[in-house]
Amino acid sequence: MTGDPIIPDTTVAPDQGSSNGLTAPEVTGLRQQFGFNDLPVEKKHPVLKFLSYFWGPIPWMIEAAAILSAAIANWEDFAVILLLLMTNAVVGFLQERKAENAIELLKKQLAPNARVLRDGTWQEIPARELVPGDTVHIRLGDIVPADALLGNGKYLLLDESALTGESLPVEKKPGDTVYSGSIVRQGEMDAKVTTTGGNTFFGRTARLVQVKSPRSHFQAAIERIGNYLIILAVVLVSFIFIVALIRSESFVDTLQFALILVVAAIPAALPAVMTVTLAVGAVSLAKKEAIVSRLSAIEEMAGMDILCSDKTGTITQNSISIGEIRTFPGVSEQDVIIAAALASKKESNDPIDMAIIKKAESLSGEPGTQGYEVIDFVPFDPDSKYAKAKVRNAGGTVMEVAKGAPQAIASLAGTETVLASTLDGWVTAFAEKGYRALGVGRTRPDGTWQYLGLIGLFDPPREDAAATIAEAQKHGVNVKMVTGDHVAIAQEIAGKVGLGPNILPRTALTAGDGDESRKQMEAADGFAQVLPEDKFRIVKILQAGNHIVGMTGDGVNDAPALREADAGIAVAGATDAAKSAADIVLTKPGLSVIIDAIERSREIFRRMENYAVYRIAETVRVLIFLTLCIVLLDFYPVTALMLVVLAILNDLPIMMIAFDNAPVAAKPVRWQMNRILTLASILGVLGVVSSFILLWVAREYFHLDAGVIQTLVFLKLAVAGHLTIYLARTGQQHFWERPLPALSLFGTAEITQLAATLIAIFGVYVMTPIGWPLALIVWGYALAWFVINDQVKVLLFRKIHPYS
Repeated sequence: MTGDPIIPDTTVAPDQGSSNGLTAPEVTGLRQQFGFNDLPVEKKHPVLKFLSYFWGPIPWMIEAAAILSAAIANWEDFAVILLLLMTNAVVGFLQERKAENAIELLKKQLAPNARVLRDGTWQEIPARELVPGDTVHIRLGDIVPADALLGNGKYLLLDESALTGESLPVEKKPGDTVYSGSIVRQGEMDAKVTTTGGNTFFGRTARLVQVKSPRSHFQAAIERIGNYLIILAVVLVSFIFIVALIRSESFVDTLQFALILVVAAIPAALPAVMTVTLAVGAVSLAKKEAIVSRLSAIEEMAGMDILCSDKTGTITQNSISIGEIRTFPGVSEQDVIIAAALASKKESNDPIDMAIIKKAESLSGEPGTQGYEVIDFVPFDPDSKYAKAKVRNAGGTVMEVAKGAPQAIASLAGTETVLASTLDGWVTAFAEKGYRALGVGRTRPDGTWQYLGLIGLFDPPREDAAATIAEAQKHGVNVKMVTGDHVAIAQEIAGKVGLGPNILPRTALTAGDGDESRKQMEAADGFAQVLPEDKFRIVKILQAGNHIVGMTGDGVNDAPALREADAGIAVAGATDAAKSAADIVLTKPGLSVIIDAIERSREIFRRMENYAVYRIAETVRVLIFLTLCIVLLDFYPVTALMLVVLAILNDLPIMMIAFDNAPVAAKPVRWQMNRILTLASILGVLGVVSSFILLWVAREYFHLDAGVIQTLVFLKLAVAGHLTIYLARTGQQHFWERPLPALSLFGTAEITQLAATLIAIFGVYVMTPIGWPLALIVWGYALAWFVINDQVKVLLFRKIHPYS
């Protein structure tokens, strides 16, 4: 146990408000005084944020090129280079703002709620709307929404590691202060809010424990692509620079050209484009009722090949009803229901408690308030596996009642052999019908416990569960049921939803984490009677087998497995602790939302892959072509100014890839750099060949002026470069075999191609004008090579790296 942190001064006296909670006018007044219950967020001023785009290695190189242009009085180049600098800053600023706004929207949707007593009724409101003096109900799995003084209830066991860094739980009792950000591990109590927002202990200290998560597959792929292109650019540009100096060319002109070439070749926007693509995708997923809390989880969802699915609320409806009641001799069904209802709490909003209370009300009015007084209540404890209450009946007799796992109630009642065998038979019979057994007990006048009977709780499969699981399997995702229920219940439900019968109880799991355990888990259709630590172990072992594993969960004890999984998914109705540990939070029950998330994730992944292919291909195409021309022909095929204009024209179409139409892969997808580099290299080399042939013919056979040749090459690089987007987005398929480009991508690409054409025709930016005939020839040449490139790309790629 750890000592409490220093208690900050309370904002309002603990006795603020009445036993009916605050009234609406009181809440309004307190909010005006203390504000909302959230931490102030320091946001960088938009102007400062914009100016930051002019600071960094890439902007420095552009700025250096601009300074060099001014130093040699080349004001045309200076103006266009400044335009490039501004374009990069404006596009980057706007796109990042769009991504930040999308992420902010998602954060608001993930904001926790709180159960609060106001105007005499319990209601659920966003936690940020709490004010000092509110009475809140805190239970297992909640994140404490504000600093508060504990009142009604027995105890809470809290995880305060987010505040103190100490992992051991802390026990709190009535009169103790609980702190915002703590997680309830056990217990259930009422509390009076004393401090909110930035005045809480959490807000004052701002000591959030930020656990550094391991680098995702997405981050690793971005790093590999970036390193590959940077190394290629630096090597080739250095080679060009050295050759130019050996030839005694102008040092300043060569340096300016080298700087601009590096800027054009290095994918400075790569991380930004990828992040924007993920942010746009996250908004799309939110519309499908899947809220993303970690953007890189989208990529993990796209590659997920095993989904460990919780049964309750995901495969089943989480609409619990009482299917059957069995009683021991001398006990009526009404006795069992009333005792179970007295061991339940309406404000907890627990599905089992609500089903029992509803049944009890239909039998005898309002148990617990009609003839009974609850003196003490102990909420369900995962360790003891029962909830217990001390009650007084109308005659003044005090007794205890309990409900929970059949074996837990049996341990209280001290069942004999005959009773134990009867109990086991009932549990098995219930399980074979798909019923979950709930034991109910009560104390006799002498204080000894009596086993009253069992309640069979039925949670039917969701109507869409079988079709959804079949759909997941078509997508290459192996769904495995994970439940704490009896094996027979799991097998019954599995049979109804199309899962296999190989359901393993935790006792049958092979010890250790070796190949034998992994193969056993891979072969299983599900796992029953599992504990939270079993879920964590299942995820770890499957991940060791090179699987990308998703895990669904809803409780505080699911948090470790959700955090460990590649894609942790908190299902609808999950506790705050589960939501905080998960990567994706579902707001609609069932597996169908997960299928939507998988499909959207695979579309998003394909867009990112398309951009990576395009960016690598463009860098290879421009760098190698320029290197060959300068080294072998001693000729600069484009000027530094043309490189700047090309970079500007490329910015907008590149960003539009985030909105492109993309197919849904039939199987899980992962970053396969060998395939990406193969496809990009094919496109890049074909671009070098076509550009070199055009230059050779124009120079050696038609003997065109050097300025005309440079404008021809500029136009060819612009037109063919944008056509490369269409080749990159179709992978190993022909360009007509995939969904058509989105209008935003197609329109932007064609508008910028038209702009490049007009610049070349009329000789804008001190380029040599080439007129309409030569421009049309370049267009015809680029389109002809577009068709040739598509045929060669498909032929070579399918031979080198065919998709299985």
